[in-house]
Amino acid sequence: MSQFVIPNRIFDPAAECMPRADRTKLQATHLRRTIEQAQKIPFYRRKFAEKNISPDSVKTVADLKRLPFTTKQDLRDAYPFGFFAVPRGELARIHASSGTTGKPTFVGYTKKDMKLWADLCARFLVAGGLTSDQLVQVSFGYGLFTGGFGLHGGIERVGAAVLPASSGNTQRQIMLLKDAGINTLICTPSYALNLAETIQGQGLKKGDLALRFAHFGGEPWTEEMRCAIEEELGIHAFNNYGLSEIIGPGVAGECAARTGMHIQEDNFLVECLNPNTLEPVAEGEEGELVITSLTKEACPIIRYRTRDLARLYYDQCPCGRTTIRMSRVKGRSDDMMIIRGVNVFPTQIEEALLRVDGTAPHFMIELTRPGNLDEAVVKVEIREQDFSDKMEEMHRLRDRIGREISSITGIHFTIELVEPNTLERFTGKAKRVLDLRDLKC
Repeated sequence: MSQFVIPNRIFDPAAECMPRADRTKLQATHLRRTIEQAQKIPFYRRKFAEKNISPDSVKTVADLKRLPFTTKQDLRDAYPFGFFAVPRGELARIHASSGTTGKPTFVGYTKKDMKLWADLCARFLVAGGLTSDQLVQVSFGYGLFTGGFGLHGGIERVGAAVLPASSGNTQRQIMLLKDAGINTLICTPSYALNLAETIQGQGLKKGDLALRFAHFGGEPWTEEMRCAIEEELGIHAFNNYGLSEIIGPGVAGECAARTGMHIQEDNFLVECLNPNTLEPVAEGEEGELVITSLTKEACPIIRYRTRDLARLYYDQCPCGRTTIRMSRVKGRSDDMMIIRGVNVFPTQIEEALLRVDGTAPHFMIELTRPGNLDEAVVKVEIREQDFSDKMEEMHRLRDRIGREISSITGIHFTIELVEPNTLERFTGKAKRVLDLRDLKC
C-alpha cells in the first residue's frame, strides 16, 4: 500500500459530526415528513391505513418498528412508476436496477434529490482523500445503473475534474490512467483487480501512474482483496455502500481511519435485523440491513429489506464523525449458498484464495447435485508466474487451496486449477456462482 498520509477532511461537519441526541430529534422530524410524502404512493397509503399510521402518530424514531417493510417484489409489483410520489413534471431523472432477476425497478429523482445525492457522494469521497485539484476516472457504466452518474455528481460537487471513461475496454482504461495522470479511480473491486493484473502484464510499475486513491463499490469484497489491490497499484482503496432502491451510492462510505463505513444518518435510518425473525440483532452482530430514507422526494422508501448482510458499530470513530458505522457487506442473504446444510458465501472463497500464495482471486463456483448430495467445485485461476508444468507442484497448491477453503467454510470443495486468463473477467459486478442443482426436487 502507498505510504502517504491521508488528511482527515470532512465535507459537511455540521451533519457528519452532529451530537447524537440532536441527530435523533432530526431523524424523528424527517421520518414524519417521509411518511407524509410516502402517503402519495398507493402501496404505502394502503399499508398505513391497515396499521392506522399517520405522520402525527410517529413521535420518535422508536416508532419505526410500527411501520411496514418494503421488499424488492413490492417495487416490481408496482412496475414501472407505482412508487413515485411526485408527478412526472417534477422529475429530473429516472434510473433503474439491472433487472437481472426480473423486471427492473425504477427510481426517480427531483432536482432536490439530485443535489442531495451529489452531496452524499461528496461526503465519502472527501473522507477518502478526494480534493478539488484531483482528476478522477469513473470506470462504472453510465446508463440506467446508478453508480456512474451518482459518483460523477459527487466528484463535481467536490470540485474535482471527472473523466467519464465508463466500463469496458481495459486497454483503453489503462491508457487513460497513465496518459491523463489520473489520481483517483472509481469502479468495482473485481474490475480494479483486472486492471492491476493487466497493468502488470504491460510491464508498468506503481510509479508509472499518478494513481493514489480508489473508491470501490457495487459488489461485496474482502479485506484480503483490498490489501492485494493496494499492494499491486500502490494506492489507498476505500469502500462505499448504496443501492439503487434507496438512492444509489451515498448511503455510507469509509473515512481515512477505515473502521467501517459511516452511514449518512441525517438522511437514512438503518436497522440491522435477523433476516428470519425480523427482530433487531445485538450490537455488532451480523444481520440484514433494513433502510428507511428520510429526505427523498420522488421515491421515499420505508424499511426496505436490502438482503445485504453486515454489522453495525456504535462506538465513536477516531475521525470525529458521530454517525453509526457499518461493516463491509458479507454478501446477500439471497446470494448465500446452502451446501450440504452449511451456509457459504462467495466472499469466503475469495478470502481463502487471497491467503494462498500463487492464486489469483479469479474463481468460479459450480454447484451440482448428481444424486442425493451436493457436489461443489471451485475453479481457481493460477497466476502466470506461478503456473507450472510440474504436476507435483500443482497438486500441492491445489491441496493448500482446498485446506484453506475448508478451514473458512467447513465444507470440502473439489478444486480445479485453470491456466492464467482462463476465467471470465467482469467490468461490472462479478458473477461467481453457477448453480446447476435442481433444488425443486
